[in-house]
Amino acid sequence: MSSPNIRQVAITNVQFGEDVTVVEPANLYGCTLADNVFVGPFVEIQKGVGIGARTRVQSHAFICELVTVGTDCFIGHGVMFINDPFIKGGPARGDKTCWRPTHVGNYVSIGSNATILPVKICDGVVIGAGAVVTRDINEPGVYAGNPARKIRNLA
Repeated sequence: MSSPNIRQVAITNVQFGEDVTVVEPANLYGCTLADNVFVGPFVEIQKGVGIGARTRVQSHAFICELVTVGTDCFIGHGVMFINDPFIKGGPARGDKTCWRPTHVGNYVSIGSNATILPVKICDGVVIGAGAVVTRDINEPGVYAGNPARKIRNLA
């Protein structure tokens, strides 16, 4: 019987702004957190990710490589970002040339358990809990469902 390859949760090679709060356990590596960012427990933020000032990332969120999040955003509990859109009909299996980026604008709130595929989301968007964002969002408003669709304008 062979020995397992055990890796521990860690916070390594992170660029922190002023007054950042991270609640452990959290797995953060190679990312950038701007001023006044909050990261809840059981969050993973991978290398190359940028999180803008005053953004809150709640527990159990997963933010993969190639994601940028703007300022004054809210990432709810259990939100999952995806960078592999299965462009070859299945998983990229480590072939990063198949991955695609996601950009979240400023003043965006993403509800709990939403899934965000590789898209661009403009400023001033609210994404409902459990929504699956499969296409770019170019107009402010409230989006919900699977696939996410605009259901109303913001007041």
